[in-house]
Amino acid sequence: MTTDTIVIVGTGQAGGWAAQTLRKEGHAGTIVLIGDELHIPYERPPLSKAVLSGDASAESTFLIKRSAFDQLALDWRPGVRVTAIDRGIKHLRLSAGEPIAYDKLILCNGGRARPLQVPGADLTGVLTLRNLDDAHTLAKALIAGNRLVVVGGGWIGLEVAATARKKGMSVTVVEAMKRLCERTVPPEISEYLSRLHATHGTEVVLGAGVEKVSRAADGTLAVMLSDGRELGCDTVVVGIGLIPNDELARDAGLACDGGVVVDAQCRTSEPDIFAAGDVASWHCAWAGRRMRLESWQNAQEQGIAAARSALGLAVDHQPLPWFWSDQYDSNLQIYGMPTASHRVVERRAPGSDSFILFYLDGDVVSAAVGPNSARDLRFARRLIEQRKVVEPVRLADTQVPMAKL
Repeated sequence: MTTDTIVIVGTGQAGGWAAQTLRKEGHAGTIVLIGDELHIPYERPPLSKAVLSGDASAESTFLIKRSAFDQLALDWRPGVRVTAIDRGIKHLRLSAGEPIAYDKLILCNGGRARPLQVPGADLTGVLTLRNLDDAHTLAKALIAGNRLVVVGGGWIGLEVAATARKKGMSVTVVEAMKRLCERTVPPEISEYLSRLHATHGTEVVLGAGVEKVSRAADGTLAVMLSDGRELGCDTVVVGIGLIPNDELARDAGLACDGGVVVDAQCRTSEPDIFAAGDVASWHCAWAGRRMRLESWQNAQEQGIAAARSALGLAVDHQPLPWFWSDQYDSNLQIYGMPTASHRVVERRAPGSDSFILFYLDGDVVSAAVGPNSARDLRFARRLIEQRKVVEPVRLADTQVPMAKL
C-alpha cells in the first residue's frame, strides 16, 4: 500500500470515517487531519436531541474513544483552517503553521448554518445549532418556563423545538413555506409533523417570514413576522438551512455546483482531490439529479468511499438515501426520494400511530416514509433496492407480513 501523504480537511463525521478507513485499508503513510474545531471527530445528530437536553455528554458523540483515535497515529491539526489549495504544487496554506504538501486530498469540510439576514439577527440570544459548542451554548438557554421562537420548520428546527418543549419551554416554530419540511418530505408527512407538534403544545406558524428581531424594554426579544405579528421570547434559534463550505474548492478552481462536484468515486474535477459529506455534490441515481445529501448515513458512507477511492480501490458510491429524525417519542425514517409523481399507498393498522407511506413508480416501490415503523421500513428498504414489483393491495394490507413481500 502506498506511503503517500493524504490530507483530510474537516474533522466531522465524514473526515473521521475517512481517517479510520485509510488506516483500516492499510495506508501506512502520513495522514494529516485538519479542522477548525478543537474536538476529535464526532456525530452531529445527537446535538439537537440528547446532547441539547443534557441526557448525553459531548464524549458520547465521538466516533471512537480518544485512546482509539490516538492509535490512528494521525497528524491532527485542531483549531486550524485551510486558507488555500495550490493545485500546481499540491500544497495547502493554513491559518496557522507552515504550508502542508499532499499527494491526495480529501475535502470533508461540511457546511455552516445559514444566517438570518434581517435587522437584529446578531443580537445576543439569537442562536444557531451546527456544532458541539453551539449545542452547549443553546442548552444553557433552554430554561423551563421561558419562551423560544424557532425560525425554520425543517429538521433541525423541529428537533430543537421538540427538545425545548420536553424541557418545559413555550415554543413557537415559524416557517416561511406553506408546510413543514416542504423541501424534503411529501405533504402527508408535513401534515403528520404539524399534528405531532400541535399535540405536544408547540405553536406552528406557516407562510410567514421574519422581518426583524429587536430587544424589548424588559431585555427579552421580539420577533416581527411578515404578517404583522410580533412574537415575544427569551431565545431565538435559527434553523434555515446549510451553506456548503465550498469556497476553498471554488477558489482553487475545482468544479462546484451547490457544493463540490464529485463523481461516484468521490473524485472532484482534480484527479487527486476527493470530497465527501455535506460539502459534496453528486449525481444520485435514486433521485435522478445532482444533490447534496445532508445525512448521517451519507457523511459516514461517503467518507469511507472517498478514503477507499484515494487509495485506488474500487468505489461506486450510490447508496439509497436514508434519513431519520427523532422528535418527542416519534422516530421518523425516510428511504429513497419521494416525489409528487409517485403513487402513494398507505400501510396502517386501525388506530395506530405507526404507519408507512409507500411511493410507487408503477408497481415498483421507489421510496418509503413512516413514523415508529423501523422494523417494517427495513423490509421496505429491500423492496426499493431490489426494485421489486409488488401489488399495491398487498402493500397496504397489514395482515400480510412485510417479510413476505
